[in-house]
Amino acid sequence: MSTTNSLPSQPQSLPLGEQDIIQLLSKLADVTDELGRVIVGQRSVVQQLIVAMLAGGHCLLEGAPGLAKTLMVSSLAKTLELDYKRIQFTPDLMPSDIIGTEILETDHDSGERFFKFKQGPVFTHILLADEINRTPPKTQAALLEAMQERTISYAGNIHPLPKPFFVLATQNPVEQSGTYALPEAQLDRFLMFVRVGYPSAEEEIEILARTTGTQSVTLKEVLHTEEILTLQSLVRQVDIASELLQYISQLVRDTRPDISGNQSVKEFVRWGAGPRAGQAIVLCAKANALLNQRFAVTLEDIRSVAHGVLRHRILLNFQAQAQNMDTDSVIDHLINHTPPPESPLVTNTSSSNAG
Repeated sequence: MSTTNSLPSQPQSLPLGEQDIIQLLSKLADVTDELGRVIVGQRSVVQQLIVAMLAGGHCLLEGAPGLAKTLMVSSLAKTLELDYKRIQFTPDLMPSDIIGTEILETDHDSGERFFKFKQGPVFTHILLADEINRTPPKTQAALLEAMQERTISYAGNIHPLPKPFFVLATQNPVEQSGTYALPEAQLDRFLMFVRVGYPSAEEEIEILARTTGTQSVTLKEVLHTEEILTLQSLVRQVDIASELLQYISQLVRDTRPDISGNQSVKEFVRWGAGPRAGQAIVLCAKANALLNQRFAVTLEDIRSVAHGVLRHRILLNFQAQAQNMDTDSVIDHLINHTPPPESPLVTNTSSSNAG
């Protein structure tokens, strides 16, 4: 991470001094280092997980079995002083297994019987929804309200979820047997959709060496609950130039084939991204800037998060499937053909470092 001796763009609304902010941001690097003690490679995936956390959103990880998706999420939870629960999604999982249910109890003094709501595992800070696409849509939908409203409605009562609250879900590629593709409405609840690829040859050798011996790693807690909430507040205060907001708006609008001027979109896209995609890009770009100890968003921040934000919000048509065109290729074409802002302020990273 690049550093300077001052904070020219330091937010003023939080009761934190310059050194407090520098120390807090340095802990983000410590989280990455701790995860590196367990996870070999995958630094881009880890960074996107942290970006989603800082932006206060949920993250969906997709990759083939055995790529340490579950280990990555559980290890991240161990570096944070947050409650953590894991649900293994299976075809017979019921909505009540996630959100909870009412149980009949008896008052020992009066003998009166009454129903009491017993909270399910969704009442936690970090919820790992493991292999979320192995359960039918009815059970998948049980998470919709929790992910959007941060509440659970049951029997006419609304139960708030703890703060912060993250759903970190994993899924196997939908073409594998025994999976149920997540509907677009549920996919849109995820701030980012991150693909986990295979390790390099060197990384795979390191994985074999680490996991077949006697070495064990105990991760330490780096960030506490209040620090995470403070970092989320800092994200909201990161500066973004009006030119970059216009660029993001144009990028998102160009995903819609009825109004897009992009030929790839017109040819291969059936349905484009909505305004929520633009909001997600702004928040993730701000979080990415803060992760790199800057209080101003640059064009590079936007481009680094665009794929994770857009790939699950663009629906391709049959022609794209016939030509083996994927959403990442469409996003690449969009980024390459959407004119960037001309102002030098949106690409200058040296004048906005945080520490």
